[in-house]
Amino acid sequence: MRILVTGGCGFIGSNFIRFILEHYKPEFVTNVDVLTYAGNLDNLQGVAEQNGERYEFFKVDIANQEAMDAVLAQHKFYALINFAAESHVDRSIDSPLNFIHTNVVGTEILLECARRHGVKRFVQVSTDEVYGSLGAEGNFTETSPLAPSSPYSASKAGADLLALAAHRTFGQEVLVTRCSNNYGPYQFPEKLIPLMITRALSDQPLPVYGDGRNVRDWIHVEDHCRAILAILLEGKPGSVYNIGANCEQENIDLVRKILKILKKPESLIQYVEDRLGHDRRYAIDASRLRSELDWKPLHTFSKGLEETAAWYLENREWWQPLTKTHS
Repeated sequence: MRILVTGGCGFIGSNFIRFILEHYKPEFVTNVDVLTYAGNLDNLQGVAEQNGERYEFFKVDIANQEAMDAVLAQHKFYALINFAAESHVDRSIDSPLNFIHTNVVGTEILLECARRHGVKRFVQVSTDEVYGSLGAEGNFTETSPLAPSSPYSASKAGADLLALAAHRTFGQEVLVTRCSNNYGPYQFPEKLIPLMITRALSDQPLPVYGDGRNVRDWIHVEDHCRAILAILLEGKPGSVYNIGANCEQENIDLVRKILKILKKPESLIQYVEDRLGHDRRYAIDASRLRSELDWKPLHTFSKGLEETAAWYLENREWWQPLTKTHS
């Protein structure tokens, strides 16, 4: 079985490629990534050498229809998993058109190319941010209304709807996944957890938006990868699956835990002006995934956060050049 992974040099995509090649030996993976600032070939260092013909890479923009057709013409693909996305909310506020180009136009081109080339399954990897903000109680379910708050989440919501429409209109075996916040190795340093870890390791101020009481629901990236594979293989076409680990954390509490792990003082915390359109709380109900596909997270947050901090401590050569280039 050969799988086409788009955005495979990013954080979640690269972890998924490592996961599937390590645990599912019959699989062959073709990776397509345009290598923007967050797409890093170093995220897959050693993968080509370790896997030989089971892995190949093409530098391609998913919004380039001719280039994507050329990639899809090279093999008979069982599935396409679309991780490719512009994903940072702050950047979407500054440059919304970049997000429309990749997240909306790119997704539509992938859907059309997949239809032309007979790709059996299409997994659109999305985010819980398409649901908007929750109050103090409750959880997002797959039937929660879409209420995106930023250009990023609006572009992802649009891509989700295009994918689901392809199932209804053309009969494509499309599945949409909406996951809570990920953490783990190879996450670009602008994201919350690696930002706090890397700045703490450098004894720099840790910027916390607003009052720090915004709540996010966290999941280890490997648990997310396991869920995506289960959905790819056993999910019902035309369905949405929420992915989460029931791990809500206030941002300020998370920052304090990181400082405690790294034995750094809380005086490094620096409150800054809140972000525009900053959703107050996310929480995912993943009961459908658990009941239909017998999935559950294997990582506890406390152990996973310690392991993630240790990874950044041991891999300064990976993240230090990135913080200098994109600071």
